[in-house]
Amino acid sequence: MRALDRKHAAAGRRRAFWRSAALVATLVAPAAAVAQTYEFLAAPSKDINRVFRLEKTTGEVGACQYGIKPEAPMGVTLCYPAGEGAKGGQPGEYALVASRHESEGGVFRVDLRSGSMSICFVLDNNVVCTAPAK
Repeated sequence: MRALDRKHAAAGRRRAFWRSAALVATLVAPAAAVAQTYEFLAAPSKDINRVFRLEKTTGEVGACQYGIKPEAPMGVTLCYPAGEGAKGGQPGEYALVASRHESEGGVFRVDLRSGSMSICFVLDNNVVCTAPAK
C-alpha cells in the first residue's frame, strides 16, 4: 500500500509542477511581447554617442545621448523627442538601419511592409525624418 501512496503523491506533485509552469508561461508571455515594442540602434558616427529609439508599430523615432554637465560630478542623459517626420504614423512594421558611413549621425527608418525609407537625425533638439521614399 505504501508504494501506491508514494506513486499517487509523486503524480500529484508532477501535476502541480506543470500547472505552475503553465501559469508562469501565461504571465511571462505578454511581458515578452511588450519587450519587443521598441528597437534601439546607435548612430554610425564614431564621434557621436547617440542611440536612436524606434517604436516598431508606429515608426516614431526618438534619440538620447550622454552629455557632459561641467558643474556636476556626473553627466546627464540628453533625449530628443520626435519632431517633424519622426512622429508616429500609420501602423506598420518599422525597423532602423545604420549606414556604414563613419561620420553619419543619422539612421534609416524602413517600413518592412512597403519598402519605403526615410533618414532620421537630430536637428534643433528634435529627431526629424525625411519624407518616406522608395
